[in-house]
Amino acid sequence: MFEFLFIAALVYLYLERRARKRRERALTLGTNGRKVRGLDAELKAIIENDGDKTGIAFEIKQYLLSVIEDDKNDVEKFSDARIEQAERILDRAGPSAMYWMTDIAAQLAFLAAAQINGIATNIDAKVGESATPEAIVNAVVKG
Repeated sequence: MFEFLFIAALVYLYLERRARKRRERALTLGTNGRKVRGLDAELKAIIENDGDKTGIAFEIKQYLLSVIEDDKNDVEKFSDARIEQAERILDRAGPSAMYWMTDIAAQLAFLAAAQINGIATNIDAKVGESATPEAIVNAVVKG
């Protein structure tokens, strides 16, 4: 009797494992059987790897701050050094770095529009009356 239950449990666990692997493969493979590496897959991989996520967020934050500093000092907008720095971030993070940067830019645009229209935001409490671009980037970007 116990042997029958044990064998049934083993068969059930085997079939569940096999079905789970099929589901996972279906999520990562396209219709042609090749592995899909889209923005969602890149973002999911970065989110799953927490240590890498905070490192990349820190690099993006430093990149934004250096671009602001370059703008203040009238340095060339598209210098080779900044383009190489952006390439290193994109190589490390993939397309999700572009997504993060555009999300940050969208947040900054909403913040600027709210400030122009006199709407209070949660960033106002963090940066106070003297809002500098660096303070806003430090408040918006966690990393």
